[in-house]
Amino acid sequence: MLPIRKPRLSYERKVPLLSLLSAVPALAVALVLVWVGDFSTRLQWTLSLVTVGGWFAFWAVLRERLVRPLQTMSNMIAALQEGDYTMRARLGKPDDSLGLVAHEVNLLGQTLREQRLEVLEATALLRRVMEEIDVAVFAFDGDGRVVLVNRAAEKLLDRSAESMLGRRASSIGVQDLLSGPGRRVADMVFPGGASRWEVRVSQFRQEGRPHRLLVVSDLSRVLRAEERTAWQRLVRVLGHEINNSLAPIRSIAESLLSYEGPTEEWRDDVEHGLDVIGNRAEALGRFLSSYARLARLPPPTFAALEVEDWVRRVVGLETRIDVELAAGPSARIRADGDQLDQLLINLVDNAVDAAQETGGGVTVGWRQDRHQIEVWVEDEGPGLADTANLFVPFFTTKETGSGIGLVLSREIAEAHHGSLTLSNRETGTGCIARLVLPRLGDSVGPATG
Repeated sequence: MLPIRKPRLSYERKVPLLSLLSAVPALAVALVLVWVGDFSTRLQWTLSLVTVGGWFAFWAVLRERLVRPLQTMSNMIAALQEGDYTMRARLGKPDDSLGLVAHEVNLLGQTLREQRLEVLEATALLRRVMEEIDVAVFAFDGDGRVVLVNRAAEKLLDRSAESMLGRRASSIGVQDLLSGPGRRVADMVFPGGASRWEVRVSQFRQEGRPHRLLVVSDLSRVLRAEERTAWQRLVRVLGHEINNSLAPIRSIAESLLSYEGPTEEWRDDVEHGLDVIGNRAEALGRFLSSYARLARLPPPTFAALEVEDWVRRVVGLETRIDVELAAGPSARIRADGDQLDQLLINLVDNAVDAAQETGGGVTVGWRQDRHQIEVWVEDEGPGLADTANLFVPFFTTKETGSGIGLVLSREIAEAHHGSLTLSNRETGTGCIARLVLPRLGDSVGPATG
């Protein structure tokens, strides 16, 4: 049988009760002296009531002075626990014990308030940075559910953050990224684009519980930037050396053309050879001019641009065949109109060249989603036979091609924070070029024009 526990008095009852009992001996002595003394009955009752009443009055004041500050401090601490740091206690003077406790609690509330503001500001800064960086970031809790995604992650999977939060990694298509090595590079295709990606998986703790962080970054632009730097260095060397050779070749050719040889046959041979030298020198000069044009692409001057006006203007320039226009929704972007004209002219020109080989047609259109605009050029030509060399400078399958059109077009697209891809059509023959550009609200470049 369990022992019966006696109820324990609370602190605010125990201390006043002890103070009440401590005055019982003195009260008893006073009452005895009043009632054994030579006093009238009326006076005895009056003194007895005054003594007992004063005793209870002092006890009530003592209880109030003891319990009320404790209740105030309890309310203060409860408010701090709930995150309300605006309450302040006013108890006693700063030089007594009660006032000192109230002062320290007030300082604690002020410190916690400042720390909370610092945390809120740091969190807001972190969220702002995560929204602006061009790296996809996913955070998963211990159960493998999404607790955080940034704007780049939305673009990568072409889904809104609301549709991903609380979902498992397998349901949004990134389970393989989490289960693989912690850091790796791979060529992968996502709804937001295909490229070479660096994948990093790390662990962190939040509120004492383990979480996982998935970071996916596009390496293709970094690699192409390094590649472009190498091209620019190479063109300076080639330009210097080849120009030094072209000058004397042209000079000697002009001198020999003005020289009259001993026979007409000899002169014909010399003229033929000099024509070859001159033609090759001019071709080499055009080669260097094209390379220099690629290496000296100026930065774009951003301004608002209506997509429909831009596409219709470029399509109207094509006169060899009737290009079909598949108009999309009204949309605006921030872009350099002259550079985008050059880009789209290159794509339409290539599509028409391919379509003329098979007698097919060309269609140009655009579509948009929450973050970006996609302009596409589709042809019914023979398609792409070698996709690996599409963006290799000076590689061309055309007899009169320079081999820089697509490279220059991709440079313009990436200078506008976009991308350019070419692939064979999934149905039928021909290929499709897709130009993806940020919408007006998502553009990064400043408007300088």
